[in-house]
Amino acid sequence: MSAADTTPMTDTAQASDKRRLLTGLASQGAVLITVVYVLLWIIYASEQPSALSAYSIESLLNNSLPLMLAAAGQTFVVLQGGFDLSVAGIISLSNVVVAVYPVEGPFGALVNLAMVVGIGLAVGATNGFLVAYMRIQSIAATLATMIICQGIALLILKAPGGYVSEFISYELTGSLFGVVPVAAVIGAAVAVIWLAFRRTNTGIALYAVGRDAAAAELSGIDVRRARFAAFCWAGVLYGCAGYMLSAQTATGNPSAGEPFLLLCFAAVALGGTSFSGGSGGVIGSLIGAATLMLMQKVLFSTGVSSFYTGVFQGVIMILAVLFAAFVQYMSRSRGNR
Repeated sequence: MSAADTTPMTDTAQASDKRRLLTGLASQGAVLITVVYVLLWIIYASEQPSALSAYSIESLLNNSLPLMLAAAGQTFVVLQGGFDLSVAGIISLSNVVVAVYPVEGPFGALVNLAMVVGIGLAVGATNGFLVAYMRIQSIAATLATMIICQGIALLILKAPGGYVSEFISYELTGSLFGVVPVAAVIGAAVAVIWLAFRRTNTGIALYAVGRDAAAAELSGIDVRRARFAAFCWAGVLYGCAGYMLSAQTATGNPSAGEPFLLLCFAAVALGGTSFSGGSGGVIGSLIGAATLMLMQKVLFSTGVSSFYTGVFQGVIMILAVLFAAFVQYMSRSRGNR
């Protein structure tokens, strides 16, 4: 075969490889939402030049971190094909516990963290048992635990109040060595843990169960164990979200978790995780949550009234679902090529 004959074939192969690369990038929700986040930052910085200051970046990350952690937890459940409404209750209860039972000092901060992790793990394990072993629908089971957690939070603290230890409210919302925001370190740590977890047997099982639970069970995967683990991981991250919310607000509120119920689902969808399960990841959800919080800053900086925030959040939720469907379509298109 001559060089003239091989050149067209080589060009065709290269073009095909480029299409696969572009399609692969487009199907990654984390990549696409990162682009959206950067564009929003450009708009925000053009309207507010101080947005690029160290203080503004630190403040934005602190505001975003509770939602980022909540969205990360929700992702574990959505990946295996479920929904978790208990996020609102766990965050409220964790926030109240930290504010009503503060323990001062670094050791005290660890004690408070252990308390909220224990709360999240206990509720998550309850959800996992009800869904995986009792075969109750995830929406029904987690709605019940959300109501119970909200009720306990109201019993502990009937109205907004209390206070958070100074170490939590100051040190965890500051910067390491005055340079790197603690919130950025925590977000990066969650991303690293996820990258390691998704390669474990349990991580692989989550995707398999989300894609086809029956097929996963036939292949030898313990479906019930995978679902139980997903709810446990979610509960722990919800507890951490309530902990960081306490650090940010320095007070307690028995209804503090309610706004997270809608926003965490929107963040998950924006991050490219399909609500049908088996596709997506925590990193996309982290960036999706950060994008939602940045969007609020952009709306405020452009002069949009805060009364329209709820409207925009509802629209974003619809667009997020459509966006997730588009990402899933692109992923399937890549697989068919």
